[in-house]
Amino acid sequence: MIRSKEGAEFIRPREHIRLVRDIFSSIPKRYDLLNHLFSCGEDFRWRRFAVGKMIFHSTHRLLDVATGTGDLAIAALRGHPNSKVVGVDLVSEMMTLAKSKITRLGMAGRVALIQGDATRLPFPDGTFDVAAIAFGIRNIPDRLQAIQEMARVVIPGGQVLILEMGFPQKAIGRFFFYPYLNLILPLMARLLSKNPAAYRYLADSIMNFPPPEDFCKTMTAAGLNRVTFQPLTMGITCLYEGRK
Repeated sequence: MIRSKEGAEFIRPREHIRLVRDIFSSIPKRYDLLNHLFSCGEDFRWRRFAVGKMIFHSTHRLLDVATGTGDLAIAALRGHPNSKVVGVDLVSEMMTLAKSKITRLGMAGRVALIQGDATRLPFPDGTFDVAAIAFGIRNIPDRLQAIQEMARVVIPGGQVLILEMGFPQKAIGRFFFYPYLNLILPLMARLLSKNPAAYRYLADSIMNFPPPEDFCKTMTAAGLNRVTFQPLTMGITCLYEGRK
């Protein structure tokens, strides 16, 4: 059994995919509300920051891996009106909600949603200008393989962007984030969610995510170069960028 740095029970690697599927299939209806609430609305700003870094110059296509309810895809379409998006996710329940949101916003003609595995993307090499994933890489057991696949499907010189939460490295961030993550968030989840255990898992996955420098090494090992990271909101979230 893997445990968090503070001793909380985590999960066995072989159970990871099944657990993630079960968790996210159980919370789609309140997923957006709880994410916005738990991040104090900062998740909107984090996605906009990531979208502002995207460069489209060849295919004008974005691959949104672990698209979930489609928030990154929607933000990208708003920020880059001439682009199109393919969203991939393992959990059909999440994509059903994404499809509803995208249709309601009149964006259905610019988005294709496909159920699939991030470690076996069903696209030819060089299909996209940008491959991105927001708050999903920590839920993938084989992160190296997923990043290799993202690198494979972008054009030479294309971007791989990863937006992910982690435990802040600076003392001030740790001071505020630890009690929030381990006390306040679980309490709110118990009050507002029918599956508070899902948010316990999410808190543990954030605590166990590698420090930014270590994660950059994984991106480099996946074959990317010019790998950088930008801390956001006291390091609670980082935007990682690599080029093929």
